This record gives sequence, structure tokens and C-alpha cells, in this order.
Amino acid sequence: MPEKVLLGSDPLSAEQVLAVVRGLAPVGLTDAAEKNLASTRQHIDDLAHATEPTYGVSTGFGALATRHIPVESRTALQRSLIRSHAAGAGPIVEREVVRALMLLRLRTLASGYTGIRPATANALASMLNAGITPVVHEYGSLGCSGDLAPLASVALALMGEGQVFDITGNLVPAADALREAGITPVVLAEKEGLALTNGTDGMLGMLLLAAADLRRLLDIADITAAMSVEALLGTDRAFAADLQALRPHPGQARSAARMFAALADSEIVASHRGPDCPRVQDAYSMRCSPQVHGGARDSLTHAELVADRELASAVDNPVVLADGRVESNGNFHGAPVAYVLDFLAIPLADVASIAERRTDRMLDKARSHGLPPFLAFDPGVDSGHMIAQYTQAAIVSELKRLAVPASVDSIPSSAMQEDHVSMGWSSARKLRKAVDGLTTVLAIELLTASRALDFRAPLKPSPVTAAVRDLVRTRVEGPGPDRHLAPEIAAAEDLVASGAVLAAAAEHWEY
Repeated sequence: MPEKVLLGSDPLSAEQVLAVVRGLAPVGLTDAAEKNLASTRQHIDDLAHATEPTYGVSTGFGALATRHIPVESRTALQRSLIRSHAAGAGPIVEREVVRALMLLRLRTLASGYTGIRPATANALASMLNAGITPVVHEYGSLGCSGDLAPLASVALALMGEGQVFDITGNLVPAADALREAGITPVVLAEKEGLALTNGTDGMLGMLLLAAADLRRLLDIADITAAMSVEALLGTDRAFAADLQALRPHPGQARSAARMFAALADSEIVASHRGPDCPRVQDAYSMRCSPQVHGGARDSLTHAELVADRELASAVDNPVVLADGRVESNGNFHGAPVAYVLDFLAIPLADVASIAERRTDRMLDKARSHGLPPFLAFDPGVDSGHMIAQYTQAAIVSELKRLAVPASVDSIPSSAMQEDHVSMGWSSARKLRKAVDGLTTVLAIELLTASRALDFRAPLKPSPVTAAVRDLVRTRVEGPGPDRHLAPEIAAAEDLVASGAVLAAAAEHWEY
């Protein structure tokens, strides 16, 4: 059983989020958080019975905030808020995204600034621990006033309404899943509907998931690039530390050092290192790989900094301050997260683009320095990896479209009360699709470079690239007559996504 993650006033780390979301670590509230929630809730209860109206406590919401709601109608008000806001449409969002959404909303609830009751926060924690995942749809968030429709779908399930996936993945009524888990459906009290829906949790969750995936993919891109450089009889000298020091970007230095180390002790590289080699310099897609991969690394570092700041934030409106004041604010606006979500799609597309160029070079007889056309076993009869590169090209073209920012758009809503929105949820959905695309592009480069290295026999690759090539060979046969290529691409995707490529390289990599 993974270690329990306790929520309170302290920020969560990205590692803790991943432990809960992907590793199914249990969650709970600290004792201090329980006491803080009870204390803050007392302020809300006092305001609920005051004669002066307070937004979100005794009034309607959004453009309807001017209406004072009588005490006897407030339970219906909260219920109506959640039912009406759970207005999502389109494909069902992935389980890990919904778990991230739930966890990050619970983290803000546990901060003590939302006025929610301890029992309501504990019920949400129990849903997470029971593996109950509400059905959340693709569309419904404008990235402002919170990820409204997605979060309302979670709150709806907490009320025992709507549909959820149980821990085994079966689609069942929420009421049945809660009953099976021993969780009593929540009857929401004043302010709780807002507290459950006013957050940037969906877009932040997707940022954290994408950042973890992209960090791994950039490590793998260094490996596949090194394999391609080796297969194309390129030089490792451009990656030397003294050259990289002339331009001291940390991401570039890391990628160059990784590639240089990956090519150490390569017979293929050594075979053309002498004065007889007529080539002056390699193509940009080979020589400039550290600059592209490194720029992506530094962009990711900035995005992770923004994510860390957001993990330390309490995002709700209104918020309950320590002195009992309930204040409206704009912290629910998703702009800071939306910008970096869009930003990451740009270097991601470029990393895929340079990988596709390296792949194409290995398939072109005029530029591959002795490799057979398209790496075909019997060129003319066989097409080799010709169409695999087409697949790469189609994905790269799609990634360029996905790199067009969503956060520059805004569409007014709620009778012009919410007249500027971030579209951060859309930025996050694009980025998740882009991560999948980069995974496939690198998988195809991995397949192609492995095949090209086989054609360089009897010269041996470096220990690192040989280990990765041998890993590929456990799932995909070496050069031979054309085979059904789609399953081989899928197998390479699995090796990339699972981290097996990094594990294989690490056994021989002293970096």
C-alpha cells in the first residue's frame, strides 16, 4: 500500500499528486486541517443567519448574485447549482485527469479558506480512496470561475447523483457506488456548492500529468536522437561540454551531455572519426538536437515552477479569511496556468518535428550515408519504414496545429458578468493530445534508428544505444521482409510510454 498523503495547510508536491492520481495512494486530512475547517465553517454559519446578504452564502451566483435567498431555500440552491453546472458534453475525460481534479479540489478545501464542512471534505477523500471516478465530459470549462462543469460533475456524484466508474472500471449510478463504499451522499450546505466548483484544479492536474510525461519523453528524445546520429554516421563532437558552455542554457547542457554520454565507446562513431572522413558538419536535425531538446527542457522547468506556485494556492471565490471576513476575488482565473499549458505545446511540437527530420534522413538513400532506401530489406519489393515516416509527418503536422494557443481566446459568459475567461481547460486538453503525439513520433524514431543500427553491422553501437536497440528487439524483430508495421509501432509506443527505454539505457549510462 502506498504511503498516505495528508492534506492540510501545506502545499502538495507534484510527486504526491502523481502518487495519488496514478499510484492510487490514499488521502486524508490532518488533524489541524479538521480543526481549521470546523473553525472556518463557523464563520459561514454565522453569516448564513445574518441579515446582510453574503455572496455564495445567502445569494444566488454569477449574474444572479443580487438575489437574496431565504434560509428555507438554500439547500435547494446548492443542489440546483451543482445540477445546473454539471452541464458537460463530449467524450468522457480520462480517469487520471478526474482523480487529479478531485485531489486538487480537496487540497484547496483542506486549506481552510473555503468554508466547507469537514464532513464534506472527508466524503470527497473517501470517494478518492474508494476509486470512485465521476463521469466528466470534455467540454464545459472556460477556465474561469473554476473548471465549472467538470468540478460540478464531481460534486454531483458526491451528492449521490449522476454516473461514476467504480474501482473496477464499471459504469454505475453514483448512488450505488457510494453505498457500496459505505459513503453517505452529501447534502450540501451554504457556500459548499461554490467551494466544490470554483477552482483551476482540472487544468492544473493536466499540467502536472503532462509535465511528468514530457520530462520522461525529453529524456527519451535524447536517446533516440543519439541513436539516429550514430546510425547516420554523425559526430559526437558537437555535443562536447566545452562547446555547450559557450551558450549556458541549462537544458541544452543537460541534453548535450546525455547525448555525448550515450554515444561513448561506439564503434560506429569511431569508424569515421579519422582524417579520411570528408564531412565537415552534420545537418541541423542532428547537430542542433541539444538546442531544441534543451529549450524544451527549460520551458518545462518554467511550467513546473508555475505548477508549484499553483499547488501552494487556495483557489476559491469567495474565500473565508482567518478573521472571518468573506471576500470576493479573482484567483479562480486560469490565466497563469493556461499560458504555460499553451507554451509547452510549442516546444513539444518542435521536439517532434526535429525527430521526424532525423527519421526521414535515415530513410533517404541520398542522405543516409550507405543505408538502404527506406531501410527496406529488398528495396523495390519492400517499402521498409517509408510509411512509418508518413505517420510521423501527419502527427507532427497535427502537433503544429495543437501548438496554436487557446489562451489568446476569450468568450463572454453569464450575461457578461464573466466577460473575460482563460480557456485554460482547452489549453490542457490540447497538451494532453500533443503528449500522445510526441510519444508516437519518438516511438517511430526509436524503431527506425534501431533498424538502421542493425544495418551498420558488423560495427557495434555504443553500450547505451545497443541496450536500447536490444530492448526493441524483445518486442520487434530485426530487418527482414516487410511485416505489418502498425503493431510494431504500438509496441515501440509501449516501450516509450512505460519508461522501459530509460531503464534499458540506465544500465549502461553513467550520466
